[in-house]
Amino acid sequence: MTDSPESREPGGVVEPVAAEQDVVRTRSGMFSGGTGDTSGYGRITRPVAMPGPGEEPLPEGYDGVLAGLRTALTETDGAPDLAEAVSAVIVYRGEVTLRVPRESVVTVARLLRDRPDLRFEMCLGTSGVHFPEDTGAELRAVTHLQSITHGRRLRLETSCPDSDPHVPSLFAVYPTTDWHERETFDFFGIVFDGHPSLTRIEMPDDWEGHPQRKDYPLGGIGVQFHGAEVAAPDTRRSYS
Repeated sequence: MTDSPESREPGGVVEPVAAEQDVVRTRSGMFSGGTGDTSGYGRITRPVAMPGPGEEPLPEGYDGVLAGLRTALTETDGAPDLAEAVSAVIVYRGEVTLRVPRESVVTVARLLRDRPDLRFEMCLGTSGVHFPEDTGAELRAVTHLQSITHGRRLRLETSCPDSDPHVPSLFAVYPTTDWHERETFDFFGIVFDGHPSLTRIEMPDDWEGHPQRKDYPLGGIGVQFHGAEVAAPDTRRSYS
């Protein structure tokens, strides 16, 4: 039996191609658009696809995660059921991702942290992703959770449209997301509602745009400093 090129990974490891993939954009050529590529590769067109939703059973070590979350949601007053709280379960290369609508992400994160049979007590960070052609879900906030108790990891993915780039902050559940959410806001423009001090962390306060978005210009950017100054230590913002 021969494997298709799409299913073969470097090193001879074969990954099954998901039956239903999440096509987020179509890429033309080997390089960024508008580069004047004359090599002939500019005629190559291929979809950029993320892994599609998976099905139970989950990988070894994740037994009971969805069942525990389903039970926790049922026992929580005002909480949505599992079908509303988790729009998709993605299993790829032994890793599990839960796509959670922004309306449910705080509730889901708190239950994952507090329920004894789940106990994802550590947040490893939040980062952003930008798919400008994925209409209605151009921006995604991705949070990695670690269960020290049960020795497993879980990823939460929450999307929002470019026209309304708001996602609830997880600071109240995992205070360690503080600087991670600030960095994601700084570089991608995702606004984390409820964050105690959502200000830029890398770029100057008066910088225009968000440098890690795919629609941000590559090169040729003039100096954008407009007079921002580093405040004296005794006049800086307090985060206490």
